[in-house]
Amino acid sequence: MADLSRSEWRAARPDRFTAVVFDLDGILVETEALWDEVRRGLAAAEGIPWPEAATAAMMGMSTPEWSTYLAETVGLSGTPEEVGKRVIDGMAARYATGLPVLPGAQAAVRRMAEHHLVGVASSSPRRLIDLVVHELGLDGVFTATVSTEEVAAGKPAPDGYLRACELLGVSPHDAVGIEDSTNGIRSLHAAGMTIIHIPPSFHAPDEETRALCDAIIPTLDRLTEELLAGL
Repeated sequence: MADLSRSEWRAARPDRFTAVVFDLDGILVETEALWDEVRRGLAAAEGIPWPEAATAAMMGMSTPEWSTYLAETVGLSGTPEEVGKRVIDGMAARYATGLPVLPGAQAAVRRMAEHHLVGVASSSPRRLIDLVVHELGLDGVFTATVSTEEVAAGKPAPDGYLRACELLGVSPHDAVGIEDSTNGIRSLHAAGMTIIHIPPSFHAPDEETRALCDAIIPTLDRLTEELLAGL
């Protein structure tokens, strides 16, 4: 694909879908619980009780959104920018001890890249996206990666996925998104993309949200050309 322009690539591939866009946390790496632990740890260190709705509320938010939530709603000390840096530093430190890669992650991305453009649209900050992509050995495989801190609004708004499709040069209607979370699914739905859901072990979506999905598979190993051809 590297030697072909996007128009040549599309002409050479008659597939129903031109692109596959992956979420990161909960899809390629099992980090949703780590985000929660780091954030809760900062609150506990300041003696602040953790609000019951906080964990679910922040899933899918962009960095400016969740850092503001932590500062203003949870009550962590410092500006949103300072809070965000403390959380991201904590996550980077956790990653340094071993990246929790989900089974089949690298193989699934490479399998999709054989027939489609592939991208990432994640709520993680750019620093962590680049770190994960590098540690997974997928530098140069993804044509585009987007952090929702780089768009106007995080998930469930469609901005991140729409930007990924824009960078890939494809229509959202010709793209598939791979998601685990409620806000991620709703983001894909709002973007008008086909949705493949992999149920998470952490804060699973409700039935109403799952009904928005075009396919539900247990693991990335089931993400195949045969599955996409049947959608």
